[in-house]
Amino acid sequence: GLRCVEIGTSVAAPYATWILAALGMDVVKVEPRGRGDDCRQWGAIFEDGRGSYFEALNRDKRGITVDLREEDEREWLRGYCADHADVVLQNLRAGTLEGYGLGAADLIARNKRIIYCNLRAFGAAGPLQDKPGYDPLMQAFGGVMSVTGEEGQAAIRVGTSIIDMGTGMWCAIGVLASLYRRHETGLGAVVDASLYETSLAWMTNPVATVQASGKEPGKSGSGMIGIAPYQAYPCSDGELVVAAPNDRLYAKLCDVLGHSEWVEDERFVTNQLRYQNLAELNAALSSVFKTETRDYWQVALDKTGVPSAPVRRVSEVMREPQTEALGILQSLPDSTRALMGMPLSFNGERPPLRSWAPTLGEHDDAVRAEASSDDD
Repeated sequence: GLRCVEIGTSVAAPYATWILAALGMDVVKVEPRGRGDDCRQWGAIFEDGRGSYFEALNRDKRGITVDLREEDEREWLRGYCADHADVVLQNLRAGTLEGYGLGAADLIARNKRIIYCNLRAFGAAGPLQDKPGYDPLMQAFGGVMSVTGEEGQAAIRVGTSIIDMGTGMWCAIGVLASLYRRHETGLGAVVDASLYETSLAWMTNPVATVQASGKEPGKSGSGMIGIAPYQAYPCSDGELVVAAPNDRLYAKLCDVLGHSEWVEDERFVTNQLRYQNLAELNAALSSVFKTETRDYWQVALDKTGVPSAPVRRVSEVMREPQTEALGILQSLPDSTRALMGMPLSFNGERPPLRSWAPTLGEHDDAVRAEASSDDD
């Protein structure tokens, strides 16, 4: 019974509204007439012409087109948002929708119950508030790249759109909290989130580390600052990530590797010492791991309760029996295409995939007719 109007593009806003759609909200996606969301052409292209990014981020929604250059179109959208939406979520460049009379103040003046979510690049205040931004810019500017990759190597970004999608999650959380508040007070709210704030939020541990040590954390490769052993090690056929972050698990790991004497080595007695002497520790561990396959070591570690996991490719993950058992890859009847579902279940049931992403303007007539009927 709730509706969200998304005036969004790219990754962050569409991911936020997909979360709401997957949870059952009626999401109406607004795209520019004629060209649509830039994301339609991103990623690989399916045989039917659909872009992989757009398909993944915009399933379960209805789609309409509006020409915001035309005043009559802008006024229709103002009325539709004010009279038919519970939530409006937008990520256009700062000031764009305000210039069209579609900003938070404009719509809340017409309907005090609206929850209006702004998803910006740098936030709602400060000297950079009007600047645009994308995921890799924020991974750089927010410090994420400074702790990602190998020391001495060129900066790299996290391989998925962690800032965009993380900001989408914060928007969904903010919207859900505001809906609860509206149930209590009858009033909507303005929710503000940004890519930069999300980037900063991911830096919670590094920020604390700088204050505790007075030093820059630096890059940790596949590991993690201040914890050892806790990273990928080369085996004869690939890499295996091993997590033994406490003394008990470290002792078990040493036993599996056939070097129980490492437990008493003065360089490795505690986690702090192991991390201080990480190069020596890794050299010792790697020399043994290289002698056998990933599967060999994983079986041996599983028997003693030391957590480990091979570094897998995407296609391997999709074929993994555990992935299949969870039913998180979802499809529609008579289709071989599958998309990753929501990582939540309710009473044992995962929200289902209801529809593919809309074609450009697919629901123009239906949504406008529906709105006109409701107004009558």
